Amino acid sequence: MKNRLVSASLLLALPLALGAADSAAPAATGWHAQSLGQAVGYMVLFSFIGILAAIAGYKIFDKCTPGDLHQEIVQNKNVAAAIVAGAVILGVCIIIAAAMFS
Repeated sequence: MKNRLVSASLLLALPLALGAADSAAPAATGWHAQSLGQAVGYMVLFSFIGILAAIAGYKIFDKCTPGDLHQEIVQNKNVAAAIVAGAVILGVCIIIAAAMFS
């Protein structure tokens, strides 16, 4: 009976011991900048990726819809098409920003 009690208490204390071992290990830096230069570099990198993804999202939307949205805006000066294109770009940018934030 005493052996079972000792075994049970060891099993209950095991997660605490493992947690203590994890907290003693140095934390991985990940994507968190350690200096101002690193923060600026990450900002430029994420901005470049975000802009490319926004352009790709707009092009994909243009291919999925009937007609040529870009031609409607540039040549025919269609304000409604420009509003739709702006809404698409903003929507894609919100999704990209949410993905980069998490």
